[in-house]
Amino acid sequence: MNINDAVLAKLPYYEAGQYDIAVVGAGHAGIEAAMAAAHLGASVVCLAMNLDSIGNMPCNPSIGGSAKGQLVREIDALGGVMGQMADRASIQFRLLNRSKGPAVIAPRAQIDRRRYQALMKQKLEQTPGLWLRQDEAVDLLVDDRLNVCGVLTRFHGIYRCQKVILATGTYLESRIIIGQETFPSGPDSLFPSHGLSLALQALGIKMQRFKTGTPVRLDGLTINRQVMERQDGDAPVASFSFVDEAYPDRTPELPQKPCWLTWTNDATHTLIRDNLDRSPLYSGIIEGVGPRYCPSIEDKVVRFSDKSRHQLFVEPMGLDTEELYLQGLSTSLPQDIQQAMLKTIPGLEASRIQRSAYAIEYDCLLPQELTLSLELKAVHGLYAAGQLNGSSGYEEAAAQGLMAGINAARALQGKSPVILRRSQAYIGVLIDDLVNKGTAEPYRMMTARAEYRLVLQQGNADARLTPLGREIGLVDDLRWQIYEHKQAALQTELARLKQTRVRPDPSNRVYLQSLGSSPLAGGISLAELLTRPELTYTNLSQLDPDRPDLPADITHEAETELKYAGYIKIEEQRIAKFHQMEDKLLPPDTDYKLIKGLRLEAQEKLNAYRPQSVGQASRISGISPADIQVLLFWLEVRKRQK
Repeated sequence: MNINDAVLAKLPYYEAGQYDIAVVGAGHAGIEAAMAAAHLGASVVCLAMNLDSIGNMPCNPSIGGSAKGQLVREIDALGGVMGQMADRASIQFRLLNRSKGPAVIAPRAQIDRRRYQALMKQKLEQTPGLWLRQDEAVDLLVDDRLNVCGVLTRFHGIYRCQKVILATGTYLESRIIIGQETFPSGPDSLFPSHGLSLALQALGIKMQRFKTGTPVRLDGLTINRQVMERQDGDAPVASFSFVDEAYPDRTPELPQKPCWLTWTNDATHTLIRDNLDRSPLYSGIIEGVGPRYCPSIEDKVVRFSDKSRHQLFVEPMGLDTEELYLQGLSTSLPQDIQQAMLKTIPGLEASRIQRSAYAIEYDCLLPQELTLSLELKAVHGLYAAGQLNGSSGYEEAAAQGLMAGINAARALQGKSPVILRRSQAYIGVLIDDLVNKGTAEPYRMMTARAEYRLVLQQGNADARLTPLGREIGLVDDLRWQIYEHKQAALQTELARLKQTRVRPDPSNRVYLQSLGSSPLAGGISLAELLTRPELTYTNLSQLDPDRPDLPADITHEAETELKYAGYIKIEEQRIAKFHQMEDKLLPPDTDYKLIKGLRLEAQEKLNAYRPQSVGQASRISGISPADIQVLLFWLEVRKRQK
């Protein structure tokens, strides 16, 4: 129901406080939203159903990975907190995809789950202007003009505010499913949220039902590591945060723990196929749509019947526990089948389950209900972030939370929202995809979704976004000094590499031939040599005896910029064309039914979505290239008439 002051007069309630912004939820989205808004000067109350679950990782205890690592670097570059807290809780760090080129290199860290939660809770507690409160939001206060003005809690408390950011994760009307058993619950058997989903629907906000799941957790003392493949992290340990990268001594390095690799086999798959009738995925018990790119093991066995085995990663949950996470064996099969499956897997035959695998269903809204600022179209001052918007993953949630917090705080100050373009950040791709294209399944960020990924590298996230973070007000003096020092050092080294010449003398020729490179016909700069695929900054050291001692992040950026300069130039030309379309703004009051030549579907979609530009309109599902040409012609005629 929609609560207003007239209705409140009939209820027993108490005034819980007056704030600028109320953030509902303290998962990864809620944390970034609350921190960003508070740092920008807003008074913020952050409501969590359980303060011990702040920053919880109910699924994989890791942060980063392909595309997700880029998101974390961007969050950090803008002044968010996920990267620094991940650095302080990392128990294994790896830089993925090194051999595939800079466009897809991504940092990933195994995380001490409990340490991360404790660090995040303390960080929130120590932030001026931010108050934590254990309470459950069940409804919204909205005035007659559909402006949000408060939150009603389970125990009749009223938090009055000007903006609300919903970051409810997978809790809305959620239920856990194991085999044929189902019961109301949030992740990790925490309480579900009841009432808020109905309140959103009462406001005319369209909802959908999604499903995700998690594998079994095992007693690490009962597995046989001798028959599994060991996977150690990188040494030395790197960082997500650009601050920690510049000052590694600021982040005490925790003991690093290995992961282990094993595989399913024909016996595992036969057991699963023989018990599909007991799977809620196939019996009809599960109604929500699951993630295509992280399917349950029974789904993998059915969909990929040609595969004789599937990888399983055995990962530590923390330093102070023997509990292990079995990535790749997500399932909702009954507990007896879960135990039987383990007996077929090398190294896990005698393992004991500490926590059963389960599926969880939950309500989320259609992201097309949002503007690019993450404000709901239907209710002014109401923002949404994270899995409530149909996304999956901690990193996707944190990125949305950061932008929702920034934009809610800026709206209070009468400032325009910050909207990142697809050519500017993975965060821009994420939000643009959700808002313009929607999603029929839990959305996962992937490098393939970013058209301009060569310029959206994890290593240059600071160059792309830290000046914007400084302008917004989230980048403090220390972070800004680090950024300026790095950029100055990078430009100095680039200039030196372009100016330093290598002579075609016999010793240099012999050395280059030993590296598989062609001999020199004449003098050549180090910068030109670096364009050769077989040569790297490191193996050119013998030809560059006077090189300065620089950090690895600067030398990597210098090498990448020189080696891929031609490709980057082509990418920048494509981006310039993209910006031309983004800069063709559409009047916000346009009635698209009056534009001749637009198909009926296009008229309806454009009136529903209200795109801000022709570029945004072109990414709406159902809008054809012919419709875009009609819009461009209409804009030109309109311009001439004016």
